[in-house]
Amino acid sequence: MAEKYEPRMKKKYREEVIPALMKEFSYKNIMQVPKPQKVILNMGLGEAIANPKAIEEATEQMAQIAGQRPVVTMAKKSISAFKLRAKARVGAKVTLRGARMWEFIDRLITLAIPRIRDFSGISTKSFDGRGNFTMGLKEQIIFPEINYDKIDRIRGMNISICTSAKTDEEAKMLLQFIGMPFRRS
Repeated sequence: MAEKYEPRMKKKYREEVIPALMKEFSYKNIMQVPKPQKVILNMGLGEAIANPKAIEEATEQMAQIAGQRPVVTMAKKSISAFKLRAKARVGAKVTLRGARMWEFIDRLITLAIPRIRDFSGISTKSFDGRGNFTMGLKEQIIFPEINYDKIDRIRGMNISICTSAKTDEEAKMLLQFIGMPFRRS
């Protein structure tokens, strides 16, 4: 019988991160150790009001990055200053859980982040107070899945990593042990 596939980052979490966090925060039970629950990728497309084809381009690129088809987000209400109508298509988002989440975190840390120009570490100020971390990217081309020659325009995106940690300190240590390159304070 074939062995069940386990993502590399999940194996690292199980073998290295859990024992390190249990020692760091002196947890008594393995179930107290925080873990990533989901990763949300979000791409806002203000340009889609004037260029409806931008939504198709962005969703196609996001699907390549995430390995899962994104959901197109709609505007909730009309704003005349932005020429925006209610229910207009203005973005795309995708939520990753399970094996896809672990694979994405692995690709983000080992492949994408090192490709950021003038990179000096990720800011630790992006925690929300409840153990969740959000970072913004200026360009989608740092992901190896994106073919630079086939993109029409460079777009940014937000990446949120939701964890089961109760505090920002626990979440920061979790992400640090996983391999997130935080800026030195």
